[in-house]
Amino acid sequence: MQIRKVGLQFILLTIASLTMSGQTGDLRLRDWQPKSQLVVKETRIIKPRYPVIDIHNHLKVLDKTEYYLEEMDKAGVWICVGLDGLSENDFFKEHLKASQQVAKERFLIFFSPDFSKIDEPDFGKKEARKLAEAVKMGCRGLQIYKALGLTLKDKSGKLIAVDDPRIDPIWAKCGELGIPVMIHSSDPKAFHNGPLDATNERYEELTQNPTWVYYGIGIPSKEEILDQRNRVIERNPNTTFIAAHVGGLAEDLGRVSMFLEKYPNLYIDIDARIGELGRQPYSARKFMIRYQDRILFGSDTAPNAESYRAHYRFLETDDEYFDPTPAHKFQGRWMIYGLNLPDEVLEKIYNKNALKLLNMF
Repeated sequence: MQIRKVGLQFILLTIASLTMSGQTGDLRLRDWQPKSQLVVKETRIIKPRYPVIDIHNHLKVLDKTEYYLEEMDKAGVWICVGLDGLSENDFFKEHLKASQQVAKERFLIFFSPDFSKIDEPDFGKKEARKLAEAVKMGCRGLQIYKALGLTLKDKSGKLIAVDDPRIDPIWAKCGELGIPVMIHSSDPKAFHNGPLDATNERYEELTQNPTWVYYGIGIPSKEEILDQRNRVIERNPNTTFIAAHVGGLAEDLGRVSMFLEKYPNLYIDIDARIGELGRQPYSARKFMIRYQDRILFGSDTAPNAESYRAHYRFLETDDEYFDPTPAHKFQGRWMIYGLNLPDEVLEKIYNKNALKLLNMF
């Protein structure tokens, strides 16, 4: 009887202890916010070592343009490229006007074709002429959203491939005008290559954004979309392409290296992918040094000083095990490591490579 009493007391004390310490046994993963006990260096960089050109941003909330400029000034961002110069409803004209009124030399706008008109006769030629008009007005490049090859359909209900021949005149016109093409093709591998289950490393991100799950719903595979894009790059050697998000394959730098070796007219940016690069710091550092002339800085986050500073910390320091989330948004449960890139590499990534592609030397 005494043994039972002692046993019961032990159980009650254990339950009380767990309750007091907050351990209930049913903690949800999304509520788990572990605090690292590592004691490591933390470097705060207010402004970058060299002026920054953010080649990949979205500035279409036009009444925030002055705010964007303030954040750029706080963070040492020299120029920001807005990729939302939409052909549809001539929004590019409105965007150009708003940006130029605030700071003409600080904001550059890229034109984006209206693929809803792809079934119209001579679509490509018409949009190419409109692109030329937009460039005369001040647009400095072409933007292709990920919907091309992924979700955009023509009137027949067929998905529009990235290498659809109806688009060919637009690629050619970019080469003729000497402007770069920013092209986003496919999303992280976890969005494409497996079901949304316990094995998916972006489970939390995707449960919050279920429309980003492309597996098993009849959408072309990631590899097929990248192949479509690469055929366009190969067929247009006189046109410069910037493949967004580390070439669409930040998880496999070996493959991206193969793309860069094969296509001399291909460049990449790092936007929204320091979370991927920073968890493979040895490989990423070697990669960025080797291809230092082909990599551009981009954020894909509306100008925000703290977002930019997270990028600088990643590129400039050798800090260990820190959260990349301030740079963009939550993507996965991992921390990153700084690359501590050499000065000459930093300067190229921050501005020199972009100046070359934008013909601003």
